[in-house]
Amino acid sequence: MRAEEIVLGELLEFEDGRINLHGRRLVLHSLDAFAQFRKDLVGMVGLDQARRILTRFGYFWGQADAAAMKRIFEWDSLTEWLLAGPRMHALQGVTRVQVKSLEIDEAAGRFRMEVVWHGSGEAEEHLTALEKSEVPACWMLVGYASGYATFCMGKEVYFVEKRCRAAGDRACTAIGMDADSWGPELELHLPYFRAEDIRGTVRRLTEELKRKMRELARERRRAARLEHSLSPYVEVRSEAFRRVLDLAARAAPFDTSILITGETGTGKEVIARHIHKLSRRAAGPFVAVNCGALPETLLESELFGHKAGAFTGAVADRVGLFEQAKGGTILLDEIGDISPAVQTKLLRVLQEKEIMRVGESVPRRVDVRIMAATNRDLDAAVREGKFREDLLYRLRVIEIEVPPLRERQEDIIPLARHMVERLAQTLKMPHLRLDATALDYLLRYPWPGNVRELENALERAAVFSGGGKITPECLPPKIVHGASIATGIGDPTRSLEDVEREHIRAVLARVNGNRSRAAKILGISPTTLWRRLREMERAGGNRQVHRDLPAGRVEG
Repeated sequence: MRAEEIVLGELLEFEDGRINLHGRRLVLHSLDAFAQFRKDLVGMVGLDQARRILTRFGYFWGQADAAAMKRIFEWDSLTEWLLAGPRMHALQGVTRVQVKSLEIDEAAGRFRMEVVWHGSGEAEEHLTALEKSEVPACWMLVGYASGYATFCMGKEVYFVEKRCRAAGDRACTAIGMDADSWGPELELHLPYFRAEDIRGTVRRLTEELKRKMRELARERRRAARLEHSLSPYVEVRSEAFRRVLDLAARAAPFDTSILITGETGTGKEVIARHIHKLSRRAAGPFVAVNCGALPETLLESELFGHKAGAFTGAVADRVGLFEQAKGGTILLDEIGDISPAVQTKLLRVLQEKEIMRVGESVPRRVDVRIMAATNRDLDAAVREGKFREDLLYRLRVIEIEVPPLRERQEDIIPLARHMVERLAQTLKMPHLRLDATALDYLLRYPWPGNVRELENALERAAVFSGGGKITPECLPPKIVHGASIATGIGDPTRSLEDVEREHIRAVLARVNGNRSRAAKILGISPTTLWRRLREMERAGGNRQVHRDLPAGRVEG
């Protein structure tokens, strides 16, 4: 998992009177109300004590978020886990964070990060309630960043705010380093992270404040903005697919023939439609025909049309698809499946821009751009004498190879989110959403059926989602089992029993020890799961399972 892929709506569950972040309760509060609270706090306990309280509040908040991120996701690296802190700050409406630099030396325990907090809500609070400050005033932000980084690094990390909008600066900036790297300057700031001298009543207030959260900002869906662009490719992150789109955009303005290749389900027709939309023929029709789905005689009639009486059942003249696509584009899908006779006629269309209807001898001019698509190796078909070499050259003036989904893993989550949004509309399930626990399974699965398989899996999951939340147990079992087992098979010398035990432990940990949910994901009954756990306990393996599960949930 990467930090940029976190979406707050997939982390939260809304109930009547509760907002839950996978077991942790959150509370919305007003910025204006908190500004008044800050003012009262300064008035009651003084500026230094108020700063200490709010810094400590932010520190525990950051620690809680770091722990939640570790519990919910499996991170690509320590760097991504650390960057999830600024991402959570932005999603929660606290501030927009620009990470200017991040340097980590895990072996030496060194850490250094420089950030800019744009539009800090805390600076706005301070200016609203107390006017201009003599010192930087983003105390909760400093505490949060310090607590989050400390939890991730496993050693003390402290952030110090250097500039602040509340003090008259244009933006708020801060630097964070491990305690050893700070030197004497840290002694000036450490008292604000310590609570030994805060009175008992203020301590209780700090503990209560830990239950408060900043106002949660729902991220606007991007589907509407991109509804008429390259559906369903809402956000392209992979370099491989960016190259495909760049090539498509460069070829689109010209009437050159294009051959689109790739595995089944990669979206070859989607690319063809995208090229058509970008071309000068966008106002004309786009006609797609699956050449492999029709027998030879019917395919000829479909493509070129026929004259009445040309064959049994031809009771009237019929206009073929080449003529119907006048001024537009025709896509010949599964071009590798056509017969030699049809290949010869297609070659004439490409060379002369003319067709002859079945049963006629008069050529007819056609004004159409031709694209073709296939999942076959046409070069091999040429060598085997099954496909005309000259036709292949004519079709493949430009070739666009669409990579399989497993080679552009970065696009899986944006694709899945967009598909869920579309399913919410088509299935009339307005509250349908992806739960964060399902993301890792989607990322691990190899998707042999590519984009089409992803879409079908999500539709199936939506149907079985019940309340509209797509969790791992809603996904097809082969995706959950295949994804989980694949991550535990790195050592080919491991026994099947070890792999099974590791898989059961991973699923139980994923659902916080809920055996009913775990049994659904595993595809077994709760009784069978209970027996397996007993066997693991007798073998000494279940002690680790118990250790990994939240307290009070092992017994279901």
